[in-house]
Amino acid sequence: MFELTVRGDFSSAHFLRDYDGQCKNLHGHTWKVAVTVAGEKLDDIGVMADFVEMKRCLSDILKRLDHACLNDQDFFKVHNPTAENLAKYIYMEYKTLIAPVRLVKVQVWESEKADVVYYE
Repeated sequence: MFELTVRGDFSSAHFLRDYDGQCKNLHGHTWKVAVTVAGEKLDDIGVMADFVEMKRCLSDILKRLDHACLNDQDFFKVHNPTAENLAKYIYMEYKTLIAPVRLVKVQVWESEKADVVYYE
């Protein structure tokens, strides 16, 4: 079994609805994201998944979030823009772009000391 991971980052603002604490106020993060795929089979040249394609797919998603207020994005109008929901959003979007490669997990850091992992 092989696991491949690509990483990216973006900056955005958000605020947490119905949160009793400072995060209810508008604030920003430089989010870091890692996306991991897995598979057993290699192609004829020994590649399980193309790193270039994996990075392009992640970049396409992160561009939509970069320098935006997450609360203004359609998904986050319905789902509170927590780190957990952000990881789930990226997972769902990435899964559609990378198929048929099997997506294992998405990890999102809101800071060097706090991260979340989403997987199905």
